[in-house]
Amino acid sequence: MTSRHRLVIGMGVLAAALAFTGCSGAEGEDTGGTVDPVGTWGDATGEGSPYLELDEGGDLSGSDGCNQLTGTWSVNEADQVEFENVASTQMACEGVDDWLSGMSVADVANDTMTVLGSDGSPIGTLERSG
Repeated sequence: MTSRHRLVIGMGVLAAALAFTGCSGAEGEDTGGTVDPVGTWGDATGEGSPYLELDEGGDLSGSDGCNQLTGTWSVNEADQVEFENVASTQMACEGVDDWLSGMSVADVANDTMTVLGSDGSPIGTLERSG
């Protein structure tokens, strides 16, 4: 085997190792646990329904049922989805429970996201869509 073949094989092994390890802790990335929050949570098509869309890059968008939400997310060391830099519009909507506007972190189990407020208590749940 030539040194060039060894180099090509070595680079292939290195690339495979990097693909499996990734960078832990980056926004929007799973830190190695079982949490996979990427996708749509809640009913994005329902009028007055809360929902969140979490993309692979760590951005979030959605609605609390009245106001539009934007921000970022990451998975913390406790395998919770942590919501950061969340901003929302400030519309007044009668008869809409805007509980999602109080989100701080969330626990994900199977296809259910339990959203917790800043005091750590549950404020609501969203089911994974699609």
